[in-house]
Amino acid sequence: MNPSAISTSPEEFVDHLRLLSVARQTRKESLRATNPPRQILSAAERREIFAKTSGRCHICGGTIEGAWHADHVLAHSGGGEHCVDNYLPAHALCNSYRWDYSSEEFQHILKLGVWIRTQIERRSRIGQSAAKQFVSYEVARVKRRRSPSKLDTNPNSAETVKGAAEARNEPSDCTHG
Repeated sequence: MNPSAISTSPEEFVDHLRLLSVARQTRKESLRATNPPRQILSAAERREIFAKTSGRCHICGGTIEGAWHADHVLAHSGGGEHCVDNYLPAHALCNSYRWDYSSEEFQHILKLGVWIRTQIERRSRIGQSAAKQFVSYEVARVKRRRSPSKLDTNPNSAETVKGAAEARNEPSDCTHG
């Protein structure tokens, strides 16, 4: 089933979403043994990534001010390489919610999000219930938030974790291919 296909029943839709989730978890587990460890980007690499979209989040299109993530285009957990060509800038929040969903899963999430937003605006019974639960969830999420790491600093800042390695003239860990 693709994201534009219509399920014939709620049960079919739930089963399909669960199958997509299991497929993602299976893919992650199979690649975990062979994937190289995540690597830290240099300040120069982060500046190059940030410039690709003129300082805009590639997910929502909003202007990035302050903390941001260098988001893998092809997720690391899906075999994506550590290479400037495989990164785009994203708001930390956008990247955290995008996670490593497959394109089909993410399209379902977008469709569901737009639908539930409409229900909330219309103050339907399901919309009111969703709004109440979402506000509770958001309050709890904000309470448990961590402070941004040094990896989330402004691209023009010299304060990156890898900055010290770059200053020692260590080779770049970005491999193109």
